[in-house]
Amino acid sequence: MQYGLTEEQILLQNMVRRLAKDKVAPGAGKRDETGDFDWAMVELMRENGLYGIDFPEEFGGSHAGMLAFAIAVEELAKVDAACSLLIADHELGALPVLLAANREQREKYLPKLSTGEHLAAFGLTEAAAGSDVARLRCRAKKEGDSYVLNGSKTFITNGGVADIVTVYAVTDPEKPTHKNAGVFIVEKGAPGFTIGKKEHKMGIRWSETVELVFEDCRIPAENILGNEGDGFHIMMKTLDFSRAGVAAQALGIAAGALEYATSYAKERITFGKPIIEHQGIGFKLADMAMRTEAARQLLYKTCAMLQEQPKDLSRLSPELIRLSSMSKCFCSDVAMWVATEAVQVLGGYGYIQEYPVERMMRDAKITQIYEGSNEVQRLVISKTL
Repeated sequence: MQYGLTEEQILLQNMVRRLAKDKVAPGAGKRDETGDFDWAMVELMRENGLYGIDFPEEFGGSHAGMLAFAIAVEELAKVDAACSLLIADHELGALPVLLAANREQREKYLPKLSTGEHLAAFGLTEAAAGSDVARLRCRAKKEGDSYVLNGSKTFITNGGVADIVTVYAVTDPEKPTHKNAGVFIVEKGAPGFTIGKKEHKMGIRWSETVELVFEDCRIPAENILGNEGDGFHIMMKTLDFSRAGVAAQALGIAAGALEYATSYAKERITFGKPIIEHQGIGFKLADMAMRTEAARQLLYKTCAMLQEQPKDLSRLSPELIRLSSMSKCFCSDVAMWVATEAVQVLGGYGYIQEYPVERMMRDAKITQIYEGSNEVQRLVISKTL
């Protein structure tokens, strides 16, 4: 049994690593400062085929699998966590289509999603509910050959730039939410669909995060994924797969912070020698390296197992659900810890925006919160034991 990356995965890793160093890293600090969404980075992802890594070949993707996808996200996040979200959140938004779309829906949407010509976002969270799906209030009422959506979604990554949003909405408020919800494909420009408040964030600042508003938003009934009542199951399986993307982003932040802190510690001289030769710093870097590599092995194992699963609505095993939550939770905790330690290694310089570890520390925090907070991940893990 082979243990390690394949030749194709190593080639992808090297390609994205060079791309990140040469094209993404130079403008990362400026993008963070302005907070403006950068379409040039979108075009860079398109030109290099990074949107379609985990999409089927028959619809223009490369069908390289979840592990290849995670490797690409990791390499981008090493230099710019917001840039890695371009492909990670696109995968999230498209996953309901990959999991539950019928043939006509797949033929209509996947070709342009696979190339990144069209961008996707996922609309789940609301102002009063995220993890607690029973409190979700966005409604979809069937009227003839249409559904009419009313409500709002908040903290939606890519929401203002996406061409389609896969929206979770309750179809019958009189019955239990987990049995009476649907996931709907809402296209940009649909009547009654508008973009609300844009959020100004601590980290991943240039990634688009907005409120979505639906006021009598009428969409064709054919835009429901699966059947009425499938929404909860589609949403849960989407998250089981997509948590690997957040874990990869977190891993990349940790790896990037470790690399920068190590390089700095080799050059910074105190008391006549590089600070990496002082045990107080050397041991700190050793712990950072151990945790980062442990996170990588957990994530890579999870991705290797996930990519063997069919992308349909069949249920994942408790073990695989547990691994998905474990990788997201562990990688993000490691990212926050390693980034904080990297700031400490740089001392006063680590607190200055001129040095990237300050940005990495701010970027790391959200990975412990979105895609299901780490408190919720621990709840999921414990329930599968």
